[in-house]
Order: sequence, then structure tokens, then C-alpha cells
Amino acid sequence: MKLLFGTGNPAKLEAMKHRLSPLGIELVGLCDINSEIPKVIEDGATPLENAEKKAKAYYEAFGLPVFSCDSGLYIENIPESEQPGVHVRTVNGKYLSDEEMLEYYSSMARRYGDLKARYKNAICLVMDSKRIYKAMEDSMASEPFIITSKPHSKIKKQGFPLDSLSIDIKTGKYYYDLPAEELEQVAVEDGILEFFRKCLE
Repeated sequence: MKLLFGTGNPAKLEAMKHRLSPLGIELVGLCDINSEIPKVIEDGATPLENAEKKAKAYYEAFGLPVFSCDSGLYIENIPESEQPGVHVRTVNGKYLSDEEMLEYYSSMARRYGDLKARYKNAICLVMDSKRIYKAMEDSMASEPFIITSKPHSKIKKQGFPLDSLSIDIKTGKYYYDLPAEELEQVAVEDGILEFFRKCLE
């Protein structure tokens, strides 16, 4: 089965291809579409609202079965006014580059101490105008992790800048120092696989 993943981020596309490989889904991204990509304003209050907006817009534009994901970053014990939520990359109306994100979140960790955080993830799949599936379950959320103030010394992965500030709580290791099989977020994988299994039965 061929599915369009509504993302222009190559790193996210490759990660999702790996996640969905057990289901035999052929995944293509927006970079594989030879036509104009509609600009979707992600102004939803939750990851689920943004995922639905994107999936419906891409289905309307291309007429292909499509899904979109969105996530929000939620940090414990910080003022509500500083809670990133769906605005992980946008601060005070400014869209941050990878480098600016690193500086912003490392400075937050310097102010408050190490930050305990997790990503809440949502997905919307549009098969056609009548079959629309969406979910934002706990099984799709990441494990809690630490955002620290000192970036890892390794070269940063484009598209995932916060990985160089992220520390696994169980091992105390930076994400960059974990083996690839441990770095995969099992809860996220299980939740997304289960979502597709139910929708595609």
C-alpha cells in the first residue's frame, strides 16, 4: 500500500519508513510530490488539531491517502507561559533554526535546572473524504527524558536539534550515545503501529 506522509522533513520521513516497515507500507513524502505543496498554517491549539489540518489539506491537494503527524513538547515545573506545547520551534512569533532551538532550550535548562519533558504525539490519516482516522493516545507519547543545558559535542542531526540536549533518564546517557535500537521510542512505535493496524484492517 502506498501512503503519503505529509512532511517535508527528510529525517522524519526516514524514521517513519523504519517504523512502518513491518506493515509493508510504501511511504512517500512531500519531497516526492511533483506539484506545488500547499502551505498549511499550523495554528491549532493541540498536536491533534494541527495533524488533522495538515492531512486534510494534503488530501484535498493531491487526492492520495495521506497522514500527518504533529507533536508538542511538554515540560514539568515551568511557568505555563513558557510551555512549548505545539510551538516547539516558534518562540514569541519567531520560527527558530536548529541552532536557535539549541540556544533557547539550553538557556531554559540553565535557568530552571535540568528539565523533565516528554513529547505528546498525534496522527491523522485521511484515506478518502469519508474515512478519516485520528488519535492522540498515551501510547504515542515519548518516554519522559531530560533536557540539559550542555549540548552533546557530536555534530547535530539536522531536523532533530533537541536530541543533542536530550538525556535518557534510565541510563543517564545522551540520546547521541545510545545504541540505535535503544534510541527508538518503543512507546511511540507501538502506538503508531497499532493505529495503522486498526485503520487498515
